[in-house]
Amino acid sequence: MSEQSQLVTFQLGEELYGINIMDVKEIVRVQDVRALPNAPGYVEGIFNLRGEIIPIINLHKRFHLKKTLNSEDDELLSGFIIIDVDGMKLGVIIDRVSRVVAVDRENIQPPPQMLTGIGTEYIQGVVRQEEGYLIILNIRDLFNPRELQKIVDLRR
Repeated sequence: MSEQSQLVTFQLGEELYGINIMDVKEIVRVQDVRALPNAPGYVEGIFNLRGEIIPIINLHKRFHLKKTLNSEDDELLSGFIIIDVDGMKLGVIIDRVSRVVAVDRENIQPPPQMLTGIGTEYIQGVVRQEEGYLIILNIRDLFNPRELQKIVDLRR
């Protein structure tokens, strides 16, 4: 029997991405985000989640991805995925949440060099699906320790 990974999948631009369900704390609807002065360009701002201040990251800006034009139904599925990166909670803006999928680890292939958008250094692997690829992000590699520290400092 092969090992499986549970992934939360979501749409960012044209692509379908997945992150390990163990790294996802929750998914929330779009909230009011307060802009932060002097924040890196891809930090949209902060928002208050039940008393906890959470920085909001815009991967569209970070990786120069086109935003998809959402229909009204898609708008209902857009929001933030709250992830935990080494004890720090971050919100990542998503165009549309998809679903949780189980993936056999043996089906995860190394990322092809020609993948558009997000650099291969941030990708754990890809899984071929009927509609194309599911790109599995390695959230620990999305932000280097210096960037994380900068984001932590912004919350003060």
